[in-house]
Amino acid sequence: MQRKRNHQSRRNYLDTFLFILLSGIFFGYLGYQMGLSNMFSTLMNTAYYLLIDTVFYIMAIAVLAGAFGRMATEFGLVQLLNTVFAPLMRPLYNLPGVSFLGIITTYLSDNPAIISLAKEKGYLKFFKSHEVPVLTNLGTAFGMGLILTTFMIGLGFWKEALVGNLGAIIGSIFSVRIMSYRVRKQMGVDKLTFSEEVNQKKMELIEERDFLNKKAGTEVANNFFERLLTSLLEGGKLGVDIGLSIIPGVVVICSIIMVLTFGPIDPTLGYQGQAYEGVSLLPEIGKLFAPVLRPLFGFANPEAIAFPITALGAVGAALSLIPKFLAENIIAGNELAVFTAMGMCWSGFLSTHVAMMDALNRRQLVSMAITSHFIGGVMAGIAANLIYKLLVVMI
Repeated sequence: MQRKRNHQSRRNYLDTFLFILLSGIFFGYLGYQMGLSNMFSTLMNTAYYLLIDTVFYIMAIAVLAGAFGRMATEFGLVQLLNTVFAPLMRPLYNLPGVSFLGIITTYLSDNPAIISLAKEKGYLKFFKSHEVPVLTNLGTAFGMGLILTTFMIGLGFWKEALVGNLGAIIGSIFSVRIMSYRVRKQMGVDKLTFSEEVNQKKMELIEERDFLNKKAGTEVANNFFERLLTSLLEGGKLGVDIGLSIIPGVVVICSIIMVLTFGPIDPTLGYQGQAYEGVSLLPEIGKLFAPVLRPLFGFANPEAIAFPITALGAVGAALSLIPKFLAENIIAGNELAVFTAMGMCWSGFLSTHVAMMDALNRRQLVSMAITSHFIGGVMAGIAANLIYKLLVVMI
């Protein structure tokens, strides 16, 4: 017992030392390049303008998207889509048809929405034990999809948004299939005899029908306009919650990414402590990977690497980079299509995967889920790049 406490104490000291070391390197490097006064002024101004100019814009989009999403659920559109697209789930993802409901739910909201479904016994009964952990990768691939797509369309890039959605679908197939293969290899597969398979299939069809009817069923006595108004307001409130939840990611993560991405506003005057100034470290790193990034993702400028890096932790924060990139002509249509695909497919999965796997009681599979989904996000970006280039040639 005493040895365990000593080990934990040494571990705490090591974490403290590591934190001090990394903080010293980060702030020491920024302070040396920019000057201490300019460094703190830039960080504060960048955080402020991100909050005012970006967070509230994304929140407004989230409110509208949340309202639409809640109406789609209230009036059975989600269930209709699930019924129509369910036959595609087994060929594409090797998952039961009702798993499409997880795609729609997360697309209309965020990654963790899949967990609320996975906690319903009526939903889980359609899955075999080795299929349940794969829901994490499936749901994450479409998290905040509607908000991200609406953001791109709002900027006038609807074709890029559609290509990005297609790329995210392709990336999700890779992620789910890789994860499914690895889980089956570790956990094994539930085996059934032929007669049991036939009987189970009949039972699944009956249970799926009952489950969807229950989800779609509403009280006839409810007034249509009352339901419409209620779903609008409740969905809008959900959008506000999403907008508030992205504030830490945008303000903290994106401020750090921006200060590592951009240089002085006016190189001739040097650092002035203005918002969006930085030390241009990430572009230098991006240049090292340019021989790989250019053919795979079509990035014309190394600064574009900042978006997928930020999307790993928070896609809402990554979105705040786009207006600045557009203003400085760093990105164009090809990059926006790739951003949409990778942003949706990754959608901050590093910050949610552990909690989601914990909720499914499968924490031992976290590293497996993360590496599989990382590959899926890369494939989403590659697919979007190739599709967009093909579309440009055809048009």
